[in-house]
Amino acid sequence: MKTITVLFSLTVGLCSLAKAQDIPAAAAPALPGRGLAEHDFLYAGESKDRKIFIVKKGAVVWSYDDPAGRGEISDAVLLSNGNVLLAHQFAVKVISPDKKVLWNYDVPKGFEVHTAQAIGTERVLFIQNGDPAQLKIVNIATGVTEKELTLPAGNSKSVHGQFRHARLTAAGTLLVAHMDMGKVCEYDATGKELWSFPAPGIWGVEPLANGNALITDRVGVREVTRRGDVVWSYTKTDSDATGYKLLNLQLAWRLPNGNTLINNWANQWSGQVEKTVPTVQAVEVTPDKRVVWALRSWDAPNLGPATTIQILDEPGAPENARFGEFK
Repeated sequence: MKTITVLFSLTVGLCSLAKAQDIPAAAAPALPGRGLAEHDFLYAGESKDRKIFIVKKGAVVWSYDDPAGRGEISDAVLLSNGNVLLAHQFAVKVISPDKKVLWNYDVPKGFEVHTAQAIGTERVLFIQNGDPAQLKIVNIATGVTEKELTLPAGNSKSVHGQFRHARLTAAGTLLVAHMDMGKVCEYDATGKELWSFPAPGIWGVEPLANGNALITDRVGVREVTRRGDVVWSYTKTDSDATGYKLLNLQLAWRLPNGNTLINNWANQWSGQVEKTVPTVQAVEVTPDKRVVWALRSWDAPNLGPATTIQILDEPGAPENARFGEFK
């Protein structure tokens, strides 16, 4: 009887082990939307390497890699002629579709650049963190700096945290994210401050077609009127309720369909990229805060951390912008 019992126990144990080995490890839950095929888009992020991707019809159709460079990509825009404008902390450059550097500005030692915007096909506007902090407009055809404005900064000696995103409005003014001053400001072409709104830890600001500003800061994402009224918001509490935890908010964009796209930056330097179920890199939410698309692509292809995403579903010309008389 003992022999039979031992054999039976051994058989049951082996069967149980075999069944256990047949059970796959817990997989990440299915995400809303169609993954990489949901939109055509340009993608770049602050990471230990400098990579940009263009995704169309669910596949990477173009990529840029700068392994020998320095800094982190904070801003990147695909222009209507196929060139890409990017700012990567220690330089601003324009690269062609075949990845040739058409124009490059090396940032002086002790300064940084985290945002840049094209004005037409010949000019680039960017903000240079430093002492002094300056807005510059450079003619990339001639190399001439055609305009400089000194901007206020909270700490002239702590360069890295002074400014992040800045974007031109339809009125020819500039919205600037003063990270170390905890506010967004609007400036005209003379440097006069026209408007401001408190925003702790602000990273991003986007002008909306209705004249409002879409602000991304430590609070979350808020649509703010010129009177200072918050007419829409999406906070980390909102994101937690959907099950998609947002770690670090940097930029948000209002899409033509009325939804809002929000990036979710994972800090590689502090190990925020989970190995088991990696965080989503972006979410698209409806006006009533339902998540209709969540992007997670850390493997085949590994897009890396997300900072900026430019939706390319419809043809556009982001260089059609002006700052005062510059257009």
